[in-house]
Amino acid sequence: MDFILEGFRQALNLIVSLDQEVLGIAFLSLWVSTSATIFASFIGVPLGFVIGATQFPGKHMTITFFNTLLSFPTVVVGLLVFAFISRQGPFGFLGILFSPTAMIIGQFILVIPIITALTIAAVQGVDRRVRLTALTLGANRMQTSITVLNEARFALMAAIIAGFGRIVGEVGAAIMLGGNIRNYTRTITTAIALETSKGDFGFAIALGIILMIVSFAVNILFRYFQQRGS
Repeated sequence: MDFILEGFRQALNLIVSLDQEVLGIAFLSLWVSTSATIFASFIGVPLGFVIGATQFPGKHMTITFFNTLLSFPTVVVGLLVFAFISRQGPFGFLGILFSPTAMIIGQFILVIPIITALTIAAVQGVDRRVRLTALTLGANRMQTSITVLNEARFALMAAIIAGFGRIVGEVGAAIMLGGNIRNYTRTITTAIALETSKGDFGFAIALGIILMIVSFAVNILFRYFQQRGS
């Protein structure tokens, strides 16, 4: 029990003193996950809107496909991306393996199905009368689409935040694609795994507290936008 209390004491000292290594790891994690979420949003939201708002053959299968990808294992994503960007892979010439760029690519692939699937659900949840009213008032296709998106804006924000929450705490793809290199690709989750195995519980607990704060904030935002969208 003493080593746990001592670990928490060390963790609080590291956080209060704004330890540079702890802050650097936290900022890298947030930067990688935020970048991946932003890039994925530019693709996932329009794609989800098109799938949710239009009728086409195979629509139900497409929705099922994206819903299935919600539980895609992170280590499998890491393995696939590793195979493509490793020195022997087709994109090995880019030399991005074990870099923040590789980690962003992995998290980008992980978060796209989440944002797309939740965007589909958000668009389908908009009352049909919104679209019909816009068309009745003389709106064209683009104006009608904007009206539907505006109606679903809180649900769309919840989708994006949920995607961020999914990847900020993942470890499989991050450690496989980033390599857990100190002061370069070490994220909160990969650092926690390493420091725990080394027995440096204070450092690991400090990062764990920061991750819990981030996760708690993300869940509060997600709940807020869910309630506003309902």
